[in-house]
Amino acid sequence: MAKLLIVEDDESVRTLAARAFERAGHSVDIAADGAQGLALIRVALGGYDLVVSDIRMPEMDGIEMAKAAAAQFPAMKIMLMTGYADQRERAEELNGVILDVVQKPFTLAEIRARVERALACFA
Repeated sequence: MAKLLIVEDDESVRTLAARAFERAGHSVDIAADGAQGLALIRVALGGYDLVVSDIRMPEMDGIEMAKAAAAQFPAMKIMLMTGYADQRERAEELNGVILDVVQKPFTLAEIRARVERALACFA
Protein backbone atom coordinates (compact mmCIF):
# COMPACT_ATOMS: atom_id res chain seq x y z
CA MET A 1 0.00 0.00 0.00
CA ALA A 2 1.34 3.41 -0.99
CA LYS A 3 0.46 6.90 0.20
CA LEU A 4 -0.64 8.98 -2.81
CA LEU A 5 -1.60 12.60 -3.33
CA ILE A 6 -3.91 13.44 -6.25
CA VAL A 7 -3.82 17.11 -7.28
CA GLU A 8 -6.50 17.89 -9.88
CA ASP A 9 -8.84 20.85 -10.33
CA ASP A 10 -11.51 18.82 -12.15
CA GLU A 11 -13.58 17.29 -9.37
CA SER A 12 -14.83 14.35 -11.43
CA VAL A 13 -11.30 13.34 -12.51
CA ARG A 14 -9.97 13.84 -8.98
CA THR A 15 -12.73 11.73 -7.41
CA LEU A 16 -12.52 8.99 -10.03
CA ALA A 17 -8.74 8.68 -9.69
CA ALA A 18 -8.87 8.73 -5.89
CA ARG A 19 -11.49 5.96 -5.82
CA ALA A 20 -9.52 3.84 -8.28
CA PHE A 21 -6.35 4.10 -6.20
CA GLU A 22 -8.20 3.46 -2.94
CA ARG A 23 -9.74 0.31 -4.47
CA ALA A 24 -6.22 -0.78 -5.39
CA GLY A 25 -5.36 -0.58 -1.67
CA HIS A 26 -3.58 2.77 -1.54
CA SER A 27 -4.06 5.60 0.94
CA VAL A 28 -5.10 8.71 -0.99
CA ASP A 29 -5.21 12.42 -0.16
CA ILE A 30 -6.67 14.91 -2.62
CA ALA A 31 -6.14 18.58 -3.46
CA ALA A 32 -8.03 20.84 -5.87
CA ASP A 33 -5.01 22.88 -7.02
CA GLY A 34 -1.25 23.17 -6.76
CA ALA A 35 -1.33 25.48 -3.74
CA GLN A 36 -3.45 22.99 -1.78
CA GLY A 37 -1.24 20.16 -2.99
CA LEU A 38 1.94 21.91 -1.88
CA ALA A 39 0.39 22.65 1.51
CA LEU A 40 -0.45 18.95 1.97
CA ILE A 41 3.06 17.95 0.85
CA ARG A 42 4.55 20.32 3.43
CA VAL A 43 2.27 19.07 6.22
CA ALA A 44 3.24 15.48 5.35
CA LEU A 45 6.91 16.54 5.26
CA GLY A 46 7.16 15.10 1.76
CA GLY A 47 5.90 11.75 3.00
CA TYR A 48 3.97 10.75 -0.12
CA ASP A 49 5.15 7.75 -2.12
CA LEU A 50 3.86 9.46 -5.26
CA VAL A 51 2.18 12.76 -6.15
CA VAL A 52 -0.06 12.61 -9.23
CA SER A 53 -0.90 16.11 -10.44
CA ASP A 54 -2.59 17.83 -13.32
CA ILE A 55 -0.37 20.44 -14.94
CA ARG A 56 -2.91 23.12 -15.84
CA MET A 57 -4.75 24.40 -12.76
CA PRO A 58 -5.76 27.78 -11.33
CA GLU A 59 -3.73 29.57 -8.65
CA MET A 60 -0.65 27.30 -8.85
CA ASP A 61 -0.14 24.85 -11.69
CA GLY A 62 1.37 21.40 -11.36
CA ILE A 63 4.79 22.42 -12.68
CA GLU A 64 5.13 25.26 -10.15
CA MET A 65 4.00 22.87 -7.40
CA ALA A 66 6.47 20.20 -8.55
CA LYS A 67 9.37 22.69 -8.56
CA ALA A 68 8.51 23.94 -5.06
CA ALA A 69 8.00 20.41 -3.70
CA ALA A 70 11.25 19.14 -5.25
CA ALA A 71 13.18 22.09 -3.80
CA GLN A 72 12.04 21.15 -0.30
CA PHE A 73 11.83 17.38 -0.71
CA PRO A 74 14.28 16.32 -3.45
CA ALA A 75 13.42 12.63 -3.16
CA MET A 76 9.72 13.25 -3.85
CA LYS A 77 8.30 11.31 -6.80
CA ILE A 78 5.87 13.22 -9.02
CA MET A 79 3.77 12.18 -12.02
CA LEU A 80 1.97 14.79 -14.10
CA MET A 81 -1.20 14.59 -16.19
CA THR A 82 -2.25 16.90 -19.02
CA GLY A 83 -4.56 17.19 -21.95
CA TYR A 84 -2.41 19.88 -23.57
CA ALA A 85 0.64 19.12 -25.73
CA ASP A 86 2.30 22.46 -24.91
CA GLN A 87 2.02 21.70 -21.19
CA ARG A 88 3.70 18.35 -21.72
CA GLU A 89 6.66 20.18 -23.27
CA ARG A 90 6.89 22.47 -20.22
CA ALA A 91 7.26 19.38 -18.03
CA GLU A 92 10.40 18.34 -19.92
CA GLU A 93 12.37 20.97 -17.98
CA LEU A 94 11.74 18.91 -14.86
CA ASN A 95 13.62 15.78 -15.92
CA GLY A 96 14.82 14.03 -12.80
CA VAL A 97 11.87 15.38 -10.79
CA ILE A 98 8.96 14.15 -12.91
CA LEU A 99 8.70 10.39 -13.39
CA ASP A 100 6.09 10.42 -16.13
CA VAL A 101 3.57 12.63 -17.94
CA VAL A 102 0.24 10.94 -18.60
CA GLN A 103 -1.77 12.25 -21.54
CA LYS A 104 -5.47 12.99 -20.87
CA PRO A 105 -7.95 11.59 -21.44
CA PHE A 106 -6.83 8.30 -19.95
CA THR A 107 -8.63 5.17 -18.86
CA LEU A 108 -8.66 4.07 -15.25
CA ALA A 109 -6.71 0.98 -16.24
CA GLU A 110 -4.05 3.15 -17.88
CA ILE A 111 -3.59 5.54 -14.94
CA ARG A 112 -3.55 2.66 -12.46
CA ALA A 113 -0.91 0.84 -14.53
CA ARG A 114 1.26 3.97 -14.85
CA VAL A 115 1.04 4.64 -11.10
CA GLU A 116 1.84 1.01 -10.24
CA ARG A 117 4.81 1.10 -12.62
CA ALA A 118 6.08 4.31 -11.01
CA LEU A 119 5.67 2.84 -7.52
CA ALA A 120 7.40 -0.40 -8.53
CA CYS A 121 10.49 1.54 -9.66
CA PHE A 122 11.03 2.67 -6.07
CA ALA A 123 9.82 -0.33 -4.08
